[in-house]
Amino acid sequence: MKHITFFITIIVSFIVCGNVFAGTEVVEAVNTGLDLAPIGAGLIMAMAAGLGTLAQSKAAAAALEGITRNPESKDKVQTPMIIALAFMESLVIFAFITALSL
Repeated sequence: MKHITFFITIIVSFIVCGNVFAGTEVVEAVNTGLDLAPIGAGLIMAMAAGLGTLAQSKAAAAALEGITRNPESKDKVQTPMIIALAFMESLVIFAFITALSL
């Protein structure tokens, strides 16, 4: 059920955001008078925040599980985990900047 919901969300976001990312000629031809940019920005932020949080929680859970199984590996696991979390968060920040630019 989760996969079906995920794919439906992706398809709806492509349909709604299609006018936002299309060229000006296409937008003028398809323009119905509705401004869909705020909806697209909201979808971008919702998906980025939700999926970014999911990825960060899975990464932290895996790192903590590895540390609890082998406490001596704390120094070897903690630094790469923090770097990975920073990269994940940067993707969410890029999505936020994209949403603000719309």
